[in-house]
Amino acid sequence: MKFGNLLTDDDGDFPTPSSSNAADSWPTSDASPWNQTYPFMKSPCFPQLQNGVVHRNTSLIGSLVREEGHVYSLATAGELLYTGSDSKNIRVWKNLKEFTGFKSSSGLVKAIIISGEKIFTGHQDGKIRVWTDSHRRAGTLPAMRDVLRSLINPQNYVVLGRNRSPSRLWFKHVDAVSSLSLGEDGAILYSCSWDRTMKVWRISDSKCLESIIVHDDAVNAVVAARDGLVITGSADGSAKVWRRNHEAGNDTTKHTLEQTLLKQDSAVTAVAVNAAGTVVYCGSSDGMVNFWEREKRLTYGGMLKGHNLAVLCLATAGNCIVLSGSADNNICVWRRDGLFHTCVTVLTGHTGPVKCLAVEEDFRPSKRGGRWWIAYSGSLDRSVKVWGVPDGF
Repeated sequence: MKFGNLLTDDDGDFPTPSSSNAADSWPTSDASPWNQTYPFMKSPCFPQLQNGVVHRNTSLIGSLVREEGHVYSLATAGELLYTGSDSKNIRVWKNLKEFTGFKSSSGLVKAIIISGEKIFTGHQDGKIRVWTDSHRRAGTLPAMRDVLRSLINPQNYVVLGRNRSPSRLWFKHVDAVSSLSLGEDGAILYSCSWDRTMKVWRISDSKCLESIIVHDDAVNAVVAARDGLVITGSADGSAKVWRRNHEAGNDTTKHTLEQTLLKQDSAVTAVAVNAAGTVVYCGSSDGMVNFWEREKRLTYGGMLKGHNLAVLCLATAGNCIVLSGSADNNICVWRRDGLFHTCVTVLTGHTGPVKCLAVEEDFRPSKRGGRWWIAYSGSLDRSVKVWGVPDGF
């Protein structure tokens, strides 16, 4: 994750809060739903603190610890949990126990996404690696055959990278792959990179269909939403909405800029969309989460203030729950009710910045009643914590 000019290039360094965003500068009361603030221990929405976790019907299910590296990425598939770290390993967990694992040759694992029988991992070295569901290496994006075919054609080379590095093949990332997302139809994979580009891949044959310079600085997040929309967030402080123009039966695809949601001094560090595709959330290095609600276009809804350091990751559960993980080591759980968002609980227990989140519905029989979610949080404290989160608070 990049913070533009606000921070060093080290992915493990985080900002020191200034007087403009420190906890003691937060308003203690505000009737507006757009600027709700929740100082953790003073708010009435946090009735008690037990064993380092603020409880309101939530529970810590367990912790997964393997002292080999900071946890940068998470993904779930059925009973399996995949975790990526700066050790270059991808660990696979089942029932809170290590099940198996596999290892790349280089590059810490910044992103993991699963599509059917394929697992895609994005790495610090700019590569996207492809694995089978039996956890064997299946190749890379782009495919080696496409690289070899393109080497002798000068038209396949462009100048990319923050430092205007020498010409490279247009369909290869030349800096860290920071985020991956599946298209709505499951046939397209989006990747974004610190090289300022978003690339569009056809999963069936590993072909790069399009490469776009989408921002003026490192791209930290990409999320595909409904109706062909794709949202990107960058260290340049902007969040943009792109629309996919595609005709059925036609191999070509083209993305055009539909809307710029945000332009600010603070880097956009994370993006998430609710299940219905009607609300977009953007986390920033100033600790804020901005959101937009969609009818015909995305309209600004307001700002969620729950952290005093950078928001590093976001995840949604259904249409009404959103979780934000931060460099302050905490996870805020927000519930949306119409135009209002309420911070219903804060999950604490990590001793390092919360770098990644994943959520899945809990279908196991339970006496608790109602709909429940299982949330996974990965941290630079080298652990993954597993939480039970109810849909209704």
